Amino acid sequence: MFISPSRLKAAGIVGMNQRNANFVMRYNKRRYYPLVDDKLKTKSLAQEKGIAVPELYGVVEVPHQIKGLEKLVKNKPGFVMKPAHGAGGNGVMVIADQFGDGYVKSSGQIIVGSTLVHHAQNILSGMYSLGGLPDKAMIEYLVQFDPLLESVSYQGVPDIRVIVFLGVPIAAMVRLPTRASDGKANLHQGAVGVGIDIATGVTGNGVINNQLVDTHPDTRNNLSGIHIPHWPQILELAANCADLCHLGYLGVDIVLDGNLGPLVLELNARPGLNVQLANGFGLEKRLDILEKRQKDIPRSAEHRAQMAIETFSAA
Repeated sequence: MFISPSRLKAAGIVGMNQRNANFVMRYNKRRYYPLVDDKLKTKSLAQEKGIAVPELYGVVEVPHQIKGLEKLVKNKPGFVMKPAHGAGGNGVMVIADQFGDGYVKSSGQIIVGSTLVHHAQNILSGMYSLGGLPDKAMIEYLVQFDPLLESVSYQGVPDIRVIVFLGVPIAAMVRLPTRASDGKANLHQGAVGVGIDIATGVTGNGVINNQLVDTHPDTRNNLSGIHIPHWPQILELAANCADLCHLGYLGVDIVLDGNLGPLVLELNARPGLNVQLANGFGLEKRLDILEKRQKDIPRSAEHRAQMAIETFSAA
């Protein structure tokens, strides 16, 4: 069953133009964009503020450093390589294990060292960066995702996208890798987006390629009724990130590590609108509520997270 456009409009769906004009341009000052567009800066700022992030193993900044890449990851069973200025999950390579002289991707595909090196070269060339400018390759800890989500995820690491407006979380979804998405939690590549009740942290049904689904396409397990662990902490983390980057409208991507708990993966000043499809409602009503209550919004992240729970439990 496909989601009806008329149904979404009646539910207060926010379109791209409306998002850009009324929220991104209005509440996100351009001078703060580098804080989220550069993942190295985001990670550094988060660490300074005591916000948990995946460990950074190293950075390849110039071509001659690529020679030391395989030595850098030699004793790392799993790791992630990604562009510092990438967007939409482009250029992210997830290595789940090493096998002999090869590397096992999250999808199960085995690649050789020269493929790893070539990917780093492509990142430095700017192939995946915003504007195609020369970039840096980040190599960081591979999250060992919480086993609670193992039954509804294929190979890769799921993540949670939280939309934050004026420092208050307003909507969330969990993005689940599939075989089609090559083990990546990227909706544009075929991952499943599953709505999360902001007040309870419980999942509902999902969406894949704009089609409603109630089971994961690969594991065939039900998507709804999952209680996301650490939910109040996740909301507070997301609210904290709004203070970190000084943006009024942003997306916060959080991963659940089975040993370390919630970790902030990255921030986005122009978050997509698929969270509406995943939840089956538009953002317009919630955005309007907070705009009208700006003077009532608490200063502390903890209280803003609580405001989200109380305000949107029945919204």
